[in-house]
Amino acid sequence: MHQAGKADKMTVPGTNTSGHGSASASAPEEKQASSGARRSAVLVHDRALEAYGFGGGHPFNPLRIRLTLELCEALGLISAPSYVSAEPATDEDLTTVHSLNYVRRVQGCNEPGADLADLLAYGIGSDDNPIFTDMHRACAHVVGAVLEASRLVMRGEVEHAMCISGGLHHAHRSRASGFCVYNDAGVAISRLKEEYPGIRIAYLDTDAHHGDGVQWMFYDDPEVLTISMHETGRYLFPGTGDVDEKGGGEAAGYSVNVPLEPFTHDESWIETFEAVVPEALRAFKPDIVISQNGCDGHALDPLTHLSATMRLYEHIPRRVHDLVHELCDGRWVATGGGGYDIWRVVPRAWTALWCAVSHQPLPQELPGDWLLERGLQSPVRLPETMLDALEDFPPVARAREIEERNRRTADEVLRKVVARIS
Repeated sequence: MHQAGKADKMTVPGTNTSGHGSASASAPEEKQASSGARRSAVLVHDRALEAYGFGGGHPFNPLRIRLTLELCEALGLISAPSYVSAEPATDEDLTTVHSLNYVRRVQGCNEPGADLADLLAYGIGSDDNPIFTDMHRACAHVVGAVLEASRLVMRGEVEHAMCISGGLHHAHRSRASGFCVYNDAGVAISRLKEEYPGIRIAYLDTDAHHGDGVQWMFYDDPEVLTISMHETGRYLFPGTGDVDEKGGGEAAGYSVNVPLEPFTHDESWIETFEAVVPEALRAFKPDIVISQNGCDGHALDPLTHLSATMRLYEHIPRRVHDLVHELCDGRWVATGGGGYDIWRVVPRAWTALWCAVSHQPLPQELPGDWLLERGLQSPVRLPETMLDALEDFPPVARAREIEERNRRTADEVLRKVVARIS
């Protein structure tokens, strides 16, 4: 769904469009007027969304979502009114970015006599993306939830919306990839572009893996800015995300990739984030930010080679929160993403995300009841504090060399890519 040509910035509730175009959409104002003051934050989730998982010993385990929500509830950070449910995405939604042939393959993959060789050509039934029961419905439900979160924000009903079942950023137009079958952010972006002509959407991805699926869907579209900070593809799936992948045609500069060195630690990651992300977002001037918040860059994650701690996963959402209020009247949709240490890392990282989304301080300690109940089930000892103890994560070898390489990468991104955003 590549689109060329740059439209003026649209007018949405509360946006100052001075210096930009005035193409307007009346629906947001009408909705906001009828519903009163917008709510601060909602969490788009219901138990059916936890059906998205590949079973057995597959690393993508929906238990991580249940653990996160139970932790937030035990800490008193979520109450029933915070939750909003959503319907699965329709075929019409899905085919804004996926081919109809592909959607039909996913829909038919559970049928008796399904052609497994044909499905495999679409990435369905591979080791990464094995077939599971009611696969289409579970995948479409995730897309529908992120789409609902995006519409709630754009209609002016809430400032921020979070959907941690989302973040399936590797799915391509006609191929499942990297535990991702349908691309929830891709559909949400495409639908918002249809419903709000001229909208400028920033997609920010801080998963350890490159946000390739979203990038390629909008690679030639100057109304969509994609920013991905990830471990360099020299060593990690999907092998893409080099600095020179910077967008095509009139969108040159609108795909911002920041490949980080293996074993990048908190200080270097934060320094690189602060060097690139605020400048790119300020240059682009988005109407809404959709962030993918994979937490698989943590030192304990089994699938990557990065060395972050919870300090990073407290910092990033807090800074994104600051930036969306600075740049786009607080319009922010936050999704989940990768994260494969489901006991020690994911619940704490996404609790920190919810705290930023919902304007709540991050608690220092995990609740005793939750630790007792889940600690009996966990195969590893659970941390008792929200942030990691520094002594548990000693300085990485070659830290200064890693820092210098990441600084050079950030400088290159700013010179080659961000300087072209307007």
